[in-house]
Amino acid sequence: MAARSIASLTLSFGLVNVPVKLYSATESSSAVSFKMLAKDGSRVKQQYVSESTGKVVERAEMVKGYEFEKDRFVLFTPDELKALDEAASHVIEIVAFVPEASVDPIYYDRAYFLAPDKRGGKPYALLGAAMRESGRCALARWTSKGKQYVVQVRAVEDGLVLQQLLYADEVRSLKDLDIEPADVSPAELKLALQLIDQISRDEYDPTEFKDEEKGRVLAAIDAKIAGKQVVASARSEEPSSGQVIDLMEALRASIGQKAGKAAAAPAKAGNGKAEKPAKAAVEAIPAGALKERKPVKRAPKLLEEVAAAPARTRARK
Repeated sequence: MAARSIASLTLSFGLVNVPVKLYSATESSSAVSFKMLAKDGSRVKQQYVSESTGKVVERAEMVKGYEFEKDRFVLFTPDELKALDEAASHVIEIVAFVPEASVDPIYYDRAYFLAPDKRGGKPYALLGAAMRESGRCALARWTSKGKQYVVQVRAVEDGLVLQQLLYADEVRSLKDLDIEPADVSPAELKLALQLIDQISRDEYDPTEFKDEEKGRVLAAIDAKIAGKQVVASARSEEPSSGQVIDLMEALRASIGQKAGKAAAAPAKAGNGKAEKPAKAAVEAIPAGALKERKPVKRAPKLLEEVAAAPARTRARK
């Protein structure tokens, strides 16, 4: 299905205006969600109850309040809150260009794609080429749905990405954790670098990682729908031995283990490539439930919420 834009905006820097369309870069619908039901399978409703009277309060009778002290509030009417909202703007105003590496990914929030709108192809391509050549990204202001955002616009191979950024007061600091410093010897550092070199790659391939937990959940749902009994497997965690691990020995063992695997892999491959290890069988589902999952007739609601979830990979941040 073709992507649908969610807004038509203007990317502005200097006297140059770039008409663009905004698209969601991610999808949250891929997660498997469950509904809260009564034991007989009927839906349940959520209600708000007044602490003072014990009676149900309808939404039309509710007001919003800010708790400035314990159990003391100031109340706001809908009109007062509306007056406080930032007016929406269709302009993404670039205020500075900074080195792309200067923006710590910890400030990254939601990501969007920007595509050229009508008559925006040439300035869009020019801005992207200039940012790629300079190694810089743009910092901009953007107001949407009553909230002002600081955003990063960066150039990637196929176009431009708009990344909402968190404000400084929304990000915690590692300094608050009081991490105790520890000395690292040159020999330990050398072995650690050797291990890093053995398992290093030139790039990140998100398709290499699969959401195995989601696969297990979907397979269990299929088995339930098909009328098969699902037995939950007890997940065992290795208890801590309480022993102090020698860092140098652990590094040497890791390097030897990786080297052994690397040497053994080509011998198993039939086409010159190392075979990937087979995935562990899921004991929670009877034999055959995970083999060639065939479409199962589901209730319409369940079909919309679960079976339609795209089987895609998700790289965790």
